[in-house]
Amino acid sequence: MNTWRNASLAVTAAALLTLTTACGQENGTSSPNGQAVGNAAPAQQPAGSGYGSDGGYGTDTEADASAPKPAGRLAVWDSKELGKVLTDSAGFTLYRFDKDTADPPKSNCEDDCAKVWPVVPAGDATAAAGTDAALLGEVTRADGTEQLTVGGWPMYRYAKDAGPGDANGQGVGDTWFASAPDGKKAAVNADGPAAAEPADLAGLSVRKDPKLGDIVVDKRGMTVYRFKKDSAWPMKSACTGDCLKKWPVVSPVEKNDVDGVTTKGFTTFDRPDGIKQQSLDCWPIYTFSGDAEPGDTNGQGFGGTWYAVSPEAKLVGAPK
Repeated sequence: MNTWRNASLAVTAAALLTLTTACGQENGTSSPNGQAVGNAAPAQQPAGSGYGSDGGYGTDTEADASAPKPAGRLAVWDSKELGKVLTDSAGFTLYRFDKDTADPPKSNCEDDCAKVWPVVPAGDATAAAGTDAALLGEVTRADGTEQLTVGGWPMYRYAKDAGPGDANGQGVGDTWFASAPDGKKAAVNADGPAAAEPADLAGLSVRKDPKLGDIVVDKRGMTVYRFKKDSAWPMKSACTGDCLKKWPVVSPVEKNDVDGVTTKGFTTFDRPDGIKQQSLDCWPIYTFSGDAEPGDTNGQGFGGTWYAVSPEAKLVGAPK
């Protein structure tokens, strides 16, 4: 009996030691105020969760295809053909209509058109991680309902998209296009010359800034920041609510998709608000909505609490 009890105590002690090392673990251990877990691909949505499968223009569309369906937290799909495509929380492609206007926002898709192109209600929509929440808005339709806008453009789904990853509405009538995260057309060069994006960047890598030295950037080349009011153990984020509109979280990154950046304390933080956030050395990391393009560091020193991150996950340029 004593032998069994001693063995049990030894196992418990070993488990506690593992928990308190490197913010609890390298991967997969709970922390109070949120949970750090191993990186995992999002579950695929069943094909049967589509928004209608027929989609004839006012003829054979399913009766409920145009019923408003909440968008939830938006996401960004990396399409080989179209580049970055905005989706709803279920992974369904969002579209924009050339006959609409963005300034001022106005929808010109009504009646039968809206059966084929169900509108996206503004209601619960929140910005995708890493995108500018200020681009989200709403427009009042002729029937009095509020429709989501991105960059001023009203957003729609397409009744013939049966599942996540479908973009069957792309180019329909030369007026319908998948939306990019900023509300522009996702089609390559559809809105004119596109700004060059950094080529083949890892999920997290290092950029040499002329003023700050080596700093961490995400896969888009955008500067990564830490918040001094956060804590590493217990892992906790003090940036919540409206703060996240200005400082979007860095979404989880695969550990093998890192170049030159520490993988110590490299965990996915399950925030209490349900958002999954990448951490470095157990510190939650963010980008800044005020950075318009790769190379910007407009968040550096913001409020005396936000600083760029070194490859070792330290605050760059923060007062000692």
